[in-house]
This record gives sequence, structure tokens and C-alpha cells, in this order.
Amino acid sequence: MERNGHDARVWLALAAVYVVWGSTYLGIAIAIQTLPPMTSGGLRFVAAALVLGTVLLVRAVPLRMRWREFGSAALVGLLLLAGGNGMVAVAEQHISSGLAALLVASTPLWLIVLRTVFRDRPHVLTFAGVLVGFAGVAFLSLRGGGASGSGAGITVVLLGSLSWSVGSFLSPRIPMPANPFVASTVEMAVGGVALLVMGLVQGERLHLATVSWQSWTALAYLVLVGSLVGFTSYIWLLGHAPISLVSTYAYVNPVVAVLLGMAVLAEPVTAAMLVAGALIVVGVALVVSTERRGRPATPPEEETAAGAGRVTASQPASEP
Repeated sequence: MERNGHDARVWLALAAVYVVWGSTYLGIAIAIQTLPPMTSGGLRFVAAALVLGTVLLVRAVPLRMRWREFGSAALVGLLLLAGGNGMVAVAEQHISSGLAALLVASTPLWLIVLRTVFRDRPHVLTFAGVLVGFAGVAFLSLRGGGASGSGAGITVVLLGSLSWSVGSFLSPRIPMPANPFVASTVEMAVGGVALLVMGLVQGERLHLATVSWQSWTALAYLVLVGSLVGFTSYIWLLGHAPISLVSTYAYVNPVVAVLLGMAVLAEPVTAAMLVAGALIVVGVALVVSTERRGRPATPPEEETAAGAGRVTASQPASEP
């Protein structure tokens, strides 16, 4: 499939990914104001799976897969959505949405570490980007995010990023359903159910009378816009735009998240966040640009989104 970075549709889709995925951190922050964090995540992904699965059935897309493929997609869903995205929602009880987004931006750096552990040798500039990015993460963690967060919240979101990275690393290395939308349906369904169970185990209870309309609206936005519009735009981009261009969302999303959190929720932006955020974004940008320059063309079917599909080991994945 021809990939064209000059098509106006490409820039519209890219803008959607920039803004939509960047805004989901704000959506999570508003949703968990009156909704339990893991329960809200579970409702989000189960609903998104039902919508996407229905669309696939209406379009007569075959949903059949081997049990091994189903198991692999379920494992990826647990790591990405229950362990990764769910922990972002939990962490945002204690830290600002902008700080969470900056820390989640470290995901491509964790992927390089995993590749190195498994005897892949990335370019020296890639290592330089990892060092710069993790310097930002360390600075932000040691400073506690200034007035924007707590040590516990930072620890939880970093563990979530690591879980997301492991899922992203495994995804192209294990047998998955051939259709990325089918894989995404399984991932969201399993991850969503897991979050609902985790919420029950942790004592979360959904009291409908106490849930505000703002939280319901945010949850609907996360389902329909965050998980479906953002995902489908991303999948379309993988087949119509250079991956080096598509990958730029990894360091645009945290900037969007910080600005939205500051504008809508009046979240503080501290000097520590600015310095550390700049280091993280520069590190991720260096990793992504170096990896794409030194990597041969990858078939489209290997370049699918992990948060709602599949990812390659060096491809950033950070949809919250």
C-alpha cells in the first residue's frame, strides 16, 4: 500500500491521533472523579470491545482464530490494558494527568531496554536517547513531580508503563489473530473484564447515584473517541503514511496532555515537570528518529497498534 506523507487525509488522521490520544489523560482524570479507577477502565474497554466486535460482525469480518492466537491476544490485553492503562487510571488519583502522560512517554525507552536484554543491539544514538529520556524520568521521580504528584502515583504509573512495554514487546513475537481489529477486540474484552475483576477484588463499588454527568461524559468520550476514533485513525495511518511520521505521536501526546490538564483542570506545571518533560521528549524523539532511519521497511501487518492491536518492538505505544 502506498504511503504518502503529503495527503491531507494523513494530516487530519495524524491530528486526530495527536489530540485524541493526548486528551485521554484528561478524560481519565475527569472520569475517576466520581467513578472507581479500575471499574471505569473496565467499563471503557468492555464497551469499546462490544462496539468494535459488533462493527466487525456487521461487516462480516471473520472472527475465527486458533486458541493459541486467542491466548496470545488475551495476554497482550492483560499487559497493555489491565496492567498498563489500568495503572494509569489508578495513578491519576495521586498525580496530575500531565505528569502521568510525561511518564508514560517513557514507554519507547523501556522497549529498547527489553530489546537489549534479549540480545538485540540498537544503534548507539538509540542508547543515547534512552539515557537522556531516563534521566528525565529519574529527575521527575526523585523530585516527586513537584506539586503535581506523589511518589506512590509515580511508582504506579511507571509500573504500568513497564507492563505496557512488555506487552508491546511480546505482541509481534507471539501468534496473534491476523486481523488487527479482531486482535484489538479480544485485547479490549479481556483487559476490560480483568480490570472489572481487579476493581471488585480491591473493594471498588459502583454507586450510580454518586456518579456525575461529567464522569459519564468523560467515559463515553474515552470509549467512542479515545479507543475507537483514535485507534482507527492510527491503523489507517499505518497503511497510508510513513511510520517515521506516524511515530511522532509518542512525543506530541504528552505535550497535548500537559496543556489540556493545565487549561481544563488548572493542573500545576512545575519547573521539574518542564525540565524532565523536555528530557523525556528529546530522548524519545532521538530513539524514534534513529530507529526509523536505521530500520528496513516493515510490512504493514507487523506495524499495528498495541493498545488496540499490535506493535513492533521499536514502535512507541502510548495510548492511555
